[in-house]
Amino acid sequence: MDDDTTGTGAPIPITITEPAVDAGEVELALFMLERSRATFAWKVGGLDAEALHRAFPPSAMTLAGLVKHMTLVEYDFVARWLGAGGYGPPFDGTTPEDWPDYDWRTAQDDSPAELYGWYREAVERAREVWERVTADGGLDEPAGMQWPDGHPNRRRVLVDLNAEYARHLGHADLFREAVDGLVGEDPPHPEP
Repeated sequence: MDDDTTGTGAPIPITITEPAVDAGEVELALFMLERSRATFAWKVGGLDAEALHRAFPPSAMTLAGLVKHMTLVEYDFVARWLGAGGYGPPFDGTTPEDWPDYDWRTAQDDSPAELYGWYREAVERAREVWERVTADGGLDEPAGMQWPDGHPNRRRVLVDLNAEYARHLGHADLFREAVDGLVGEDPPHPEP
């Protein structure tokens, strides 16, 4: 099923729905994550294999690598950080020891349909988990991961996930502009 209603070919819906101006912390934090996801999907969406696999020297990074990396990030924050299950494709059957640069190295072998499908599945699963954990104790509850100095709370996990998107949105923004000139802060959205 094609969720794209804007003609952009984005792997997930890119409609951004602003929260109320007096929204609470959880709603605002999840909104920022959804806004980042939508913007990322817009920046990487609708491209053919050649555009997705194009490198931008001196970096070896590609938009395909970014999509696969953010797929891993979505699974990792849910599975390892929140302790909510395992990893989905293409990372099921792998372990963290397999991952150093795995996502970046292997993305060149993946089709746009595979990359977009894996990302969509990871985001859908992560959304379900975030909805469940924020309804079950909120962001103050400890996350499932143990750090040397204790358990981070869910708030820390959500902030770190937003930071991961912020880091890679900059890459996606520059790479996409180099591919076909697409620029902009947010995906196009209908006027109210």
